[in-house]
Amino acid sequence: MFTTIHKVFHAVAWLMAVIGGIVLALMVLMICLSILGREASDILHSAWMQSNAPDLAQSLLDAGIGPIYGDYELVVAGMAFSIFCFLGWCQLTAGHATVDIFTSGLSDRSRRWLQAAIEILFAAALVLIAIQLYDGMNTLARRRSTTFLLQYPLWWNYALSLAPAIATAVIAVYMALVRIAEAVGNRTLVVTAGADH
Repeated sequence: MFTTIHKVFHAVAWLMAVIGGIVLALMVLMICLSILGREASDILHSAWMQSNAPDLAQSLLDAGIGPIYGDYELVVAGMAFSIFCFLGWCQLTAGHATVDIFTSGLSDRSRRWLQAAIEILFAAALVLIAIQLYDGMNTLARRRSTTFLLQYPLWWNYALSLAPAIATAVIAVYMALVRIAEAVGNRTLVVTAGADH
């Protein structure tokens, strides 16, 4: 039963991380295209192009050569979404950065209890973040706030990040329960890359 539950959480966290990676890759591509468009636009607006090939320059500008409009606003939304997608995988695999210089001399039992305490704190923080994200989304929806350039409702950014934030919070609570069970039973239930049991 436990193995099946862990596999489900593993699959959800992995899928979220893949989706976050795809969104991040698309944002990088968009930023590169926007930079290239901005440079091309500068060249087309340059005095040399305007004096030597004004018709070509104007036709390319009219075709849409230039930076991607609202790229910054899209990056803000996509980055928050990607981070929440990656956090679930990081939580499940104990992928957070750790400094074990102070804990390397502890017994296995002490390390398990310390890991359980850390997982409980992470779970509490991630649940609180999800709740605050939900409240922020509702507040922005009531205020009808929009982004500056693209003029889409700002609460959409929060709604986009809310689903992976809730999934990450659930994964964090699950991992806290796993670590508590490991500490109480003084045995390893889940082997992760970052946990030395």
